Order: sequence, then C-alpha cells, then structure tokens
Amino acid sequence: MLTKQEIKNVAALARLGLQEENIERYQKDLSGILDYFKQMEELDTENIQPIGHIAGTSNVFREDQKKELDEKERNAILKNAPEIKNDLIKVRSVL
Repeated sequence: MLTKQEIKNVAALARLGLQEENIERYQKDLSGILDYFKQMEELDTENIQPIGHIAGTSNVFREDQKKELDEKERNAILKNAPEIKNDLIKVRSVL
C-alpha cells in the first residue's frame, strides 16, 4: 500500500488540492489501481495479436471532394461568414 507521503507527492505532482481527511481514501483507491496493474503485468500475452484500435477500423471519414459553386451559391456562403478577407472566410488562429 502507498504511504501517506507518497499520496501527498502524487497529489502535488498532479496539482491537486488534497485535504487531510481524504488521504486515507485516496491511499486505498490508488493502491487498488496499482494492484490491478500488477495483475495485468502477470497475464500471459504471448499468443495475443496486438491491435491498433479496439473496433479494428481505420479511417472512417470520406475523402474530400471539391465542389464547384456558381457565384450565387458562393455569395450566399460568404454572406453568412462572420468575417471575410480577400474573398475568403477569415477564422481565428487555431494554434
């Protein structure tokens, strides 16, 4: 079982405000989680195929397709945009 000091250290690393009365509960819960991982380490996975995704699927998205718009459709789209610059829809920076 983890010590109270180890629980306090983990809480500090995770930047969690840990109240003294909760330390014993977290000590029990976190120790149980770590014990579960120990059990998983003991499993024989010699003949188990590794998988990349639980459902076995890869990319489910469709390929992008270019759609030619006439000027009326294009203007209708641009009219609904919150901001336009050089005939393009301007969006906020993502990064």
